[in-house]
Amino acid sequence: MSEKKHIIVNAFNMNSVGHINHGQWVHPRDRSMDYTWLDHWTGLAKTLERGLFDGIFLADILGTYDVYGGNVDVALRESVQLPVNDPILLVSAMASVTEHLGFGITVNVNQEHPYTFARRISTLDHLTGGRIGWNVVTGYLDSAARAVGRDAQEAHDRRYDLADDYLDVLYKLWEGSWEEDAVRRDRAARIYADPAKVHKIHHDGPFFRVDGYHLSEPSPQRSPVIYQAGTSGRGQLFAARHAECVFISAPEKSVARAQSDSIRRAVVAAGRRADDVKILTGVNIITDPNPAVAREKLAEFQAASSPEAGLAHYSASTGIDFAKFGLDDPVPYGGSNAIQSAVKLAESRGWTKRDLLAQLALGGRYPLLVGTPSQVADELVSWIDEGGLDGFNLSRLAVPESYADFADLVVPELQSRGLYKTGYAEGTLRRKLFAQGDRLPARHAGAAFRRQA
Repeated sequence: MSEKKHIIVNAFNMNSVGHINHGQWVHPRDRSMDYTWLDHWTGLAKTLERGLFDGIFLADILGTYDVYGGNVDVALRESVQLPVNDPILLVSAMASVTEHLGFGITVNVNQEHPYTFARRISTLDHLTGGRIGWNVVTGYLDSAARAVGRDAQEAHDRRYDLADDYLDVLYKLWEGSWEEDAVRRDRAARIYADPAKVHKIHHDGPFFRVDGYHLSEPSPQRSPVIYQAGTSGRGQLFAARHAECVFISAPEKSVARAQSDSIRRAVVAAGRRADDVKILTGVNIITDPNPAVAREKLAEFQAASSPEAGLAHYSASTGIDFAKFGLDDPVPYGGSNAIQSAVKLAESRGWTKRDLLAQLALGGRYPLLVGTPSQVADELVSWIDEGGLDGFNLSRLAVPESYADFADLVVPELQSRGLYKTGYAEGTLRRKLFAQGDRLPARHAGAAFRRQA
């Protein structure tokens, strides 16, 4: 690395049996089927904090993966993110057994009105001492739209237009409704909050109307750390205005570099600094001090995997039913109302069904690093340097093994190179990530909604 900086690492997970690497639930050391038990999550949180993970990033979906074969049969048999429980309800329990671990929770902007959502996030920011991040998603599954009474998802770019309006409402509530010194807690004067410093917000946007006060007093961060994962053209414009952490999915380092450079250019064009965003990519890691044992673990995970289940997931991501194609048939990718970046990459490579199944040898398509802790550390550094990255979302193969191995084996190796923290910094999640303040910086779009004293 050209200059040493601490690598950011989140545990990438989901409140479900299957997440990214499909089929691993049958592996004898995997405990993902315990996802309905609270001690599964509190135990995991303790493991992650022991390994000085920056956070746990919890994915979520509202619909089902019903594109492959036109049904949910594979999704149900292999638990392809089905069943899936609410990620928000895990946070308080995990926060209660940790002091520093951050929480990035995925919530779709179509899930609830921004007025009520603002209170839920402020509540969690209070209860965690400012350790909350929100992964803003706009949805891509038609099954999710149909489940709540709509015919299909809105058009791709219109979903981001709605999200922009959603964020404007939230910034008005989080940043502008309560002045910084509105809360007095003055027993003698019998004034808890000064009415002159608490303001009703008025919003009449293209998608949302709000006329009311934010129900929560200012939390440690006010606005949560904003995560975002869209890398389409419209997604990058959204990220340039709002995102503080951007999650990309890159099969190789050159793709990561192209995406990260493009995102940073967009951020600068929006009047922010290139380092105002932290860019992370997904990765799988299998490690052991004995390289032969690491390879044995890989063979075990490959034996447990379900490439077809991975293809069912990918079908939903692209909106293309790959069950209709032969192994070597050309795939007419064309336009898509699903995840445009996934479609664009597949089309540019001309991937066939056979190509995709080969990539899904572990049930998922994230880059795989296998070897000793030293070898894994070398590759992580290479991805940071060549990919223009700040860190990684570490996906799970076996739970909690994948995270415990990283904590116990890879972290000490990175620490010995000065590339990983040896202790947590104090303060909120935003302060930990950016070594600045607890609140949105003045150059962020949300800061414009602050009420000046």
